[in-house]
Amino acid sequence: MIDLSQPYHSSLIETDGEDADVKDYIALLKPRVMSLVIFTGLCGLLMAPGNIHPLLAFSAILSIAVGAGAAGCLNMWWDRDIDALMMRTQKRPLPSGIINPDSALAFGVILSFASVITMAVAIHWLAASLLAITILFYVIVYTMLLKRWTSQNIVIGGAAGALPPVIGWSAVTHTAPFEAWILFAIIFLWTPAHFWALSLYSHHDYARAKVPMLPVVAGLQATKRQIFFYTSLLVVCSVVPSFIGMATWAYGIIALGLGSIFLALAGQVMYDEDTKVSLRLFGYSIFYLFVLFLALTVDRLVL
Repeated sequence: MIDLSQPYHSSLIETDGEDADVKDYIALLKPRVMSLVIFTGLCGLLMAPGNIHPLLAFSAILSIAVGAGAAGCLNMWWDRDIDALMMRTQKRPLPSGIINPDSALAFGVILSFASVITMAVAIHWLAASLLAITILFYVIVYTMLLKRWTSQNIVIGGAAGALPPVIGWSAVTHTAPFEAWILFAIIFLWTPAHFWALSLYSHHDYARAKVPMLPVVAGLQATKRQIFFYTSLLVVCSVVPSFIGMATWAYGIIALGLGSIFLALAGQVMYDEDTKVSLRLFGYSIFYLFVLFLALTVDRLVL
């Protein structure tokens, strides 16, 4: 357990950033996280009814990618003190002193405005508004307000990561219908199980940095039960498209198969004392979301 009344702020040596190169600034964008955001945004765009010019589609996906990268950059800028304390993050460009914090802040802010303005000018105000909300929610609500103060940070903050398919859908139709929010719900319910699986393995890191992740505040077993609970909700939600005519039963069968494996791994995590098992669940969760959205997209386009 940790004392939430005194969140930790470490003192870092700030450099002028003269040794930073392009790859260091790319690292600020969290490219691995960005790749999943781009993919789900693209799936939303492809699943939406109607047509969009390929150049405009590219502009929309580029805006989503840049916006996601900007949010990741600003997240790293704010969290550089706790990143310096965690094994998983201490080699990032800011805690390692490669990039100056002011440069990172400017980089993130410029990219944020550029992505939203591009989306507004090239696509539509609704898609641009949703992108702006995504960036602001991730940076202000999750990073600045929730992450260091509540164990439900991932649950609430997961809304930001769940919006890209809605943005992609609205880029085509200029609307955000119920079907688009089904995609949002799938990612929203996927996020706690995905991230808590990693935090089970890294809970000592979070405790050291005094970040109130659920394993640190409520304990490992309570976190494992919550993972299983959210996974169960996710599996139910994942088959909804087949019931509302958004997808065929071919997709539904794939969703149930993928979900069954997810549930089995979540059950294994709940009863296995070795926290390394949670890494297996974390890895599968990424594969799961990718294949699920791919199956749903192909089903909607082909079948």
